[in-house]
Amino acid sequence: MASDTSKHIFAPGGTNRSLQAEQYTKGSLDISQLDSSPFKQFDIWFKHAQEENVYQPETVTLSTAELPSGRVSARMVYLKEMDDRGFVIYSNWGTSRKASDVESNRHAALTFWWRELERQVRVEGPCERLTAEESQPYYDTRIRGSRLGAWASQQSQVLRDRAELEDQVKDVERRFEGEESIPVPEFWGGLRVKPEVVEFWQGRPSRLHDRFRYTRSEEGGEWKIERLSPMACRGALAVPLRIVGASVTIRGAYA
Repeated sequence: MASDTSKHIFAPGGTNRSLQAEQYTKGSLDISQLDSSPFKQFDIWFKHAQEENVYQPETVTLSTAELPSGRVSARMVYLKEMDDRGFVIYSNWGTSRKASDVESNRHAALTFWWRELERQVRVEGPCERLTAEESQPYYDTRIRGSRLGAWASQQSQVLRDRAELEDQVKDVERRFEGEESIPVPEFWGGLRVKPEVVEFWQGRPSRLHDRFRYTRSEEGGEWKIERLSPMACRGALAVPLRIVGASVTIRGAYA
């Protein structure tokens, strides 16, 4: 069959130089293995990922959507906190693209992909800003340069050149010279995604993956667990496929 030279990429990731996709064989998942709480189940999986030396398991794709246009944007961030209220990331909420998205649409999605374990976790739900008092403890763990950088960087705004950014940092360094205790900027802090949907995904051979979805109708209610049929094809990490109302739905790696 003649090759189509118009394609820059076609069926990458095959094994033994073939076009056949890599087969996932490292585990399986059954409902009997799941905790009744998705928060406890995530904690179990996350600790396992740490024990198995998964590279930066806290890395997660945060996807947001602007309304009324419905345009979706996604970026890699770090999970910094998780409890029974939700999943927390930190960022600039004054000038960033995600800030404007969340201002118009309070729903977001998170996608974790742990290649070494052939697992992913998807989270969907509304989000809320943390207060300065709630954000300060994490902010204080950052190195001084990162704390100053949070003050200096007008995230996602156009820069003339690198020198302009470095000048902004110097201005902040002068402002806080000799001070070790630096307050959280009013435009920076935590964002908590409060899950309404959490999916746990374990890769299996022939793309017949194990998928379980937790849902609940109201905050504080009982979680319902359902097995989902797999999509037997190769997907891409955190590709936005659809927006339902004001909710962002993101399909993760190899969904």
